[in-house]
Amino acid sequence: MVDLSRKISESSEGVAKRDADRDSLFLKAVLRFPASKEEGEVRIRNLSAGGLMAEAPVQVARGEKVELNLRNIGWITGTVAWVAEGRIGIAFDQPIDPKVARKPVGQGESDVPFYLKKLDRQEDSKKRNLRPI
Repeated sequence: MVDLSRKISESSEGVAKRDADRDSLFLKAVLRFPASKEEGEVRIRNLSAGGLMAEAPVQVARGEKVELNLRNIGWITGTVAWVAEGRIGIAFDQPIDPKVARKPVGQGESDVPFYLKKLDRQEDSKKRNLRPI
């Protein structure tokens, strides 16, 4: 990954209003700048359908286009809405389902291959057929 240090050209003035409830959480994501393809890891602290707040070791300008790779969602595009010390707010270009990003990886029913489900059922049936001692 590339160092995300960049020149600050605007401060945190003009913070955008929130129009959706945000859930507090701790997720990691990859932040990328489309113009340069520089990318690095950020920590998401709250998330809603329309945007997020992240801690990031990056200095960006308000209004700059970014892309984020969110767990269980993939790459999404957005715009930097505000910048504060060590934190940035990003407004998504398209709404997302924040519950999908919160879902633990590998916990979904569809993540288990059919052949493993079949083995689990066979093991369960063997256990039920055993006599108690």
